[in-house]
Amino acid sequence: MNWQAISFDWNQARAFLATVEEGSLSAAARALGQTQPTLGRQVAALEEELGVVLFERIGRSLTLTQSGVELVEHVRRMGEAATAMSLTASGQSQTIEGEVRITASDIMSAFVLPPALKRLRKAAPRLVIDVVAANDIRDLQRREADIAIRHIRPEQPDLIARLVREATAHFYASTGYIQAHGRPKTTDDLSDHAFVGFGDNPRMLEYLSAIGITLTADNFRIGSESGVVAWEMARAGLGIGVMSDEVGDISGMERLLPDMEPIVFPVWLTTHRELHTSRRIRLVFDLLAEFLAEARVRE
Repeated sequence: MNWQAISFDWNQARAFLATVEEGSLSAAARALGQTQPTLGRQVAALEEELGVVLFERIGRSLTLTQSGVELVEHVRRMGEAATAMSLTASGQSQTIEGEVRITASDIMSAFVLPPALKRLRKAAPRLVIDVVAANDIRDLQRREADIAIRHIRPEQPDLIARLVREATAHFYASTGYIQAHGRPKTTDDLSDHAFVGFGDNPRMLEYLSAIGITLTADNFRIGSESGVVAWEMARAGLGIGVMSDEVGDISGMERLLPDMEPIVFPVWLTTHRELHTSRRIRLVFDLLAEFLAEARVRE
C-alpha cells in the first residue's frame, strides 16, 4: 500500500459523506454534532487536499460535481468499513444475535429493503431478520413486529418514531401503454386514461383531488390490495400507476408529466421503547434510518 498517497483526514471524508447523505451542510452538522462552519471547513480542507471541487451551489442547494460523484461511493465504503470496525472492536458484530422483525409495505420490502439487509448482514451476521411485507398497520405494542416503516406517524405514546425523509412519487406507465393510449401532456389529460388501483381507491381519489387532479372511480377499473401485484399490472400495460420515484425510475417504466410537482409523502421509522435497552433493535433501527435517509440523495 502506498501510505504517502493517503494524506487526507478521515474526519474530512466523514464530513463530505454526511453532507451528501443529509443533503446540506446544516443537516450534516446536526447529524455529526458539529457547527456548520466547522463542518464546512472540513469539506473545504478535503477539497484542497484532493485538489478537486466536490460541491457546487445552485440556489440554496448543494449539488455534487462530477468529481464528487466519482468519489462518494469510495467514501461511502470507507464509512461502512469504519462502522464495521467500531462494531467489531466493541464485540457487537459477533455478540448481537436473535431475531428482529421489520414490517414494511410489500413494495418497500421487495424493491427498497434488500440493499439495507445486505448492510445488516455485514454489520451483525448473527442477527436473524424477518421482513413482514404487509400494507396494513402491524401492532408494535403487541410485538407483531419490532420495527415498522410506514407513511403515517404513529400516535401511541409508547412508540418511538423518526421521520427519516420526505419521499417523492410520480405517475408512471409502460412504453406499451403509452404507444397504445397516448402520452398525457397535462394533468387534465389524465382523466382520459386508465389507472391501476392499489388499496383504498376512494382515499387515493380524495388525495389526488386535493392536489388538483380530478379522476373518478371509472378511471380505476383494475387493481389489487397488493402493491407488488398492482405495480406488475401497470408494468404489463394495464394502466397508469402511482409509484415512488426510487422504485419507478428503476423499473423500466416511463415517468409521466415529469415537470409536475411531485407527490410528497413521509417515511417514518417506528419502534417501541425497547429501543433504549435492546442492542439488536437499536442496531437495526439506526442502520435503517441511515439507509432510508440516503435515498434522498439517490432520488
